[in-house]
Amino acid sequence: MDLLRFAAVGSVDDGKSTLIGRLLFDTRQLFEDQVAAVEAASARRGVGEVDLSFVTDGLRAEREQGITIDVAYRYAATPRRKFVIADCPGHVQYTRNMATGASTADLALVVVDVVNGLREQTRRHACIAALLGVGQFVVCANKMDLAQWDESAYRRVAGEIEALARRLGVTSCTVIPVSALHGDYVVEPSDAAPWYHGPTVLQALEQAPAGAWAAGHGTNRSGAARLPVQWVLRYAGGGRSYAGMVNGGVLAAGDQVVVLPEGWKTTVTGIETYDGPMDSAPVGLSVAVRLADDLDVSRGDLIAIADHPPTVVRTLTATVCWFTDRPVRSGDRLRVKHTTRSTPARITAVRGRLDVNELRVEDADELVNNDVGVLELTTAVPLAVDPYTADRITGSFVLVDEGTNATVAAGMIGEPRLGTTDSWPA
Repeated sequence: MDLLRFAAVGSVDDGKSTLIGRLLFDTRQLFEDQVAAVEAASARRGVGEVDLSFVTDGLRAEREQGITIDVAYRYAATPRRKFVIADCPGHVQYTRNMATGASTADLALVVVDVVNGLREQTRRHACIAALLGVGQFVVCANKMDLAQWDESAYRRVAGEIEALARRLGVTSCTVIPVSALHGDYVVEPSDAAPWYHGPTVLQALEQAPAGAWAAGHGTNRSGAARLPVQWVLRYAGGGRSYAGMVNGGVLAAGDQVVVLPEGWKTTVTGIETYDGPMDSAPVGLSVAVRLADDLDVSRGDLIAIADHPPTVVRTLTATVCWFTDRPVRSGDRLRVKHTTRSTPARITAVRGRLDVNELRVEDADELVNNDVGVLELTTAVPLAVDPYTADRITGSFVLVDEGTNATVAAGMIGEPRLGTTDSWPA
């Protein structure tokens, strides 16, 4: 069976955790002891019936406050496919956790409270998901029971989210009226909305193209291999190899490669794994590579196919999600962690802040917590990079505060590219 990774995103209290709990409960993915634990937690909270949000909200603080704080990963399977589910927090202060959950998703399950409509955090989550390369939305117009299953309320939300998805360049958007609390249209059809003739949530998830992230994980548009060097292996009697995970494309013995940032050219003479030598290594496999020439290659260097190498830069422009209360301004010094290299960097300019409501970059001289914006930075050591739209591995990085060692931002090389599309496939 194929595998679909999806992230449940949206504003706080719109019902993401309850929806995922209902999905797992109604598809019989929970063991008896898990159900008993949820029932006990519901009783302690004084909830009149079983609170299915507790299926994913496992932290004590989450159950006490009735919110999601950390990303909760769950695994499920139906006769048609397997799922990896990331239940992402909705509170604005936990946007960094949402970005983590969406960064490996094939699809975003966007949950919207049909009574309150699209809120700013819903738009922010949708925007971040699109920037991260998530091209499919399944939208749940939730709490339809509170709206008395009013078709106009559903149409209003559907129109808003479809317009937003078009502006974000999302290739597929399906809007489903649901009641996560009662289970209508989550796993099984219902007669609550006789005017709706589309799929249930489970049907939409089973029908969606799967494996887009897994297939594209580390695969750039040119299909040219990259190997960020993680470790240098030295052998008794002489010789060395260079260990790391292959991304970008297949790496094979005999390939002409270049070692960056130095620019030395050589040839791959052998590829080794724990299970023995191999002629070629696919994307995602950790290997040790032998080179024809005795070069001074070290951790942080990058071995790339010579015909299609990444660009070596010290100054770059990037779209970042800022994760901390401390604002970032021009002149600030941070540390960049890009693939296996870590180097000091200086922010040379704050180019602007993305308005998630208008979807345009506005002038700004600083970014504050949960802002998405554009920075220009200069690194102490050259980096071998690709645009994020071409390669999600060599096109991404994180920024670290050297004083606290806290991760303060996630970056995507290049300016925001929010495309448009006139139609979606059925």
